[in-house]
Amino acid sequence: MAQVRNLVLAAHGSAVPEAAATVARLADTVRRLTGAPVAVGHLDHRAPSLPSVLADRPGAVVVPLLLGDGYHRTVDVPAVARRFDCVVTRGLSGERAVSLALYDRLRAAERTAGGPADAVVVAGAGSSRPGGDDGTLAAVRQLGLLLPVPVSAAYCSSSTPTPAEAVARLHARGFRRVAVATHLLAPGRFTHALAALPDTWAVAEPIADHARVARLVAARYAGAGGRGSAGLWAAA
Repeated sequence: MAQVRNLVLAAHGSAVPEAAATVARLADTVRRLTGAPVAVGHLDHRAPSLPSVLADRPGAVVVPLLLGDGYHRTVDVPAVARRFDCVVTRGLSGERAVSLALYDRLRAAERTAGGPADAVVVAGAGSSRPGGDDGTLAAVRQLGLLLPVPVSAAYCSSSTPTPAEAVARLHARGFRRVAVATHLLAPGRFTHALAALPDTWAVAEPIADHARVARLVAARYAGAGGRGSAGLWAAA
């Protein structure tokens, strides 16, 4: 009988305590979906580090918990994984499941605010690497098909416009209920900055612990040759 492969979630990491709790909820759900041993390795800010986790699990399947294909996804994670003969799946960038999770979180924030927004800013982390912002741009396109209001992109670092600039531009065009769809996985300094933005109608929560994200991660694991039931579920 073939051995069940370890599944390692490569998370960016944050010093904010809520981030670890959010990713832990994702890991628990993925563990239930796949039946695989699931661990989390961090790229920065928090232990255990990705190298230390992979050193104990050579040959694991590594799923990057990254919404863009910037430096971490294309350089960092593959370089570490090669040292331990691990398989790295694609990240989460551009997937419809991500946009649907964003949609759900946005609608929840709008309900709390008292009604729908009349314009939406999709706020991603931002990347200076070519193609690094493609995940956010894909989310803008996909949300634009789901929402009857204008949807535009903004970035918390490295790219422009900033969320504050994007919100201000929409207000200048006459929109009054401007909501932020948080294209981020877990709480951290970027989500805290978004929550403090002035003149926003609603700011959605990050999406790592959404069920659609868990199913997407499970599908990545199954597609890389991991065992379990993940292949039965559509990622969307």
